[in-house]
Amino acid sequence: MSVLRVYTDHDVTNLLFTTDNKEKMAAKLAEAGVRYEQWETDAELEPGAPQEEVIAAYQKDIDRLKKNDGYQTVDVISLSADHSQKGEFRQKFLSEHTHSEDEVRFFVGGEGLFTLHIGEKVYEVLCTQGDLISVPANTTHWFDMGPNPNFIAIRLFNNPEGWVANFTGSDIADRFNRLEN
Repeated sequence: MSVLRVYTDHDVTNLLFTTDNKEKMAAKLAEAGVRYEQWETDAELEPGAPQEEVIAAYQKDIDRLKKNDGYQTVDVISLSADHSQKGEFRQKFLSEHTHSEDEVRFFVGGEGLFTLHIGEKVYEVLCTQGDLISVPANTTHWFDMGPNPNFIAIRLFNNPEGWVANFTGSDIADRFNRLEN
């Protein structure tokens, strides 16, 4: 189940807002400039499915985003709990960072926790199957797939190089919740 929680950026115990209603999630995130929408997930895909198969299953929606928003590159990230490098991959995304372009993820299956630091608030977005989130360029954020990852996500980029992070050096991510799966 997808969930949005909003805190003050200096106190994880100061919960300002929470909902698991996807329409309310979309509205609240839109107020912060974050795109959040739902896609139909009819394809039966498991972590480890070939990238070509995953992209082919969602080609129509991918083409729509590429046409409307100018995305150039599409790939798939897929991890399961038995992946030999799951700990290394988890650590890669856990520190606060930005990107010079929007970070767009569509969850084909499984779950992941995007945490965005916008102004003086922290938005925790537990994304699950069917969720698309687009973190605006230069927005500080981090991502947690948990100690036992189980997800497939389609990633769209404006930058042909793909995922390029600019780490802030802040320890804020260490003070907020992690995904415990």
